[in-house]
Amino acid sequence: MSSRANLAEMEAYQRIQALQLVQDMADRLNANRKVASCYSNGATGLQLSASSTTVPVCTAGNVQQQTQAAADLTAWSNMIKGQAETQSSAKLGAMIGAVGCVTQFDAANNIYLVAVSWQGLQKTVAPTLIDGSTAFPCGNGAYGDEKLHRVVTTKVRIGALS
Repeated sequence: MSSRANLAEMEAYQRIQALQLVQDMADRLNANRKVASCYSNGATGLQLSASSTTVPVCTAGNVQQQTQAAADLTAWSNMIKGQAETQSSAKLGAMIGAVGCVTQFDAANNIYLVAVSWQGLQKTVAPTLIDGSTAFPCGNGAYGDEKLHRVVTTKVRIGALS
């Protein structure tokens, strides 16, 4: 009973961490909305993890907006890696195998999808896209078994003000 409680507690902790990371990037994207495409690397999409850390060069907007986008992505990448909490130089603060993704979900309506995925501790249903048969792309294949794949998402809609 105690070990099951510990597993559930760790799963909940990881989910809370992921939700905070998703909301953090959504807020950053909203605050620098004129260059939102920089956060998703245009239509290509962006994936940041311990093994993929390159922040793309932004060419939209002015230099200040570009610099802010690069700083935001670098800070988010560091949080995904767990840089805020260390022990003997080992990064401990993020979820197991954390991956952060920003994609342009709907270009016509200027909607971006922010996702954070991680490895769970016990098997459950593998995350899929809305169609129910396509594996969720953020973190797909990174955890050995897709039934250990966890993901949280949010959509950010950038309004076209005139």
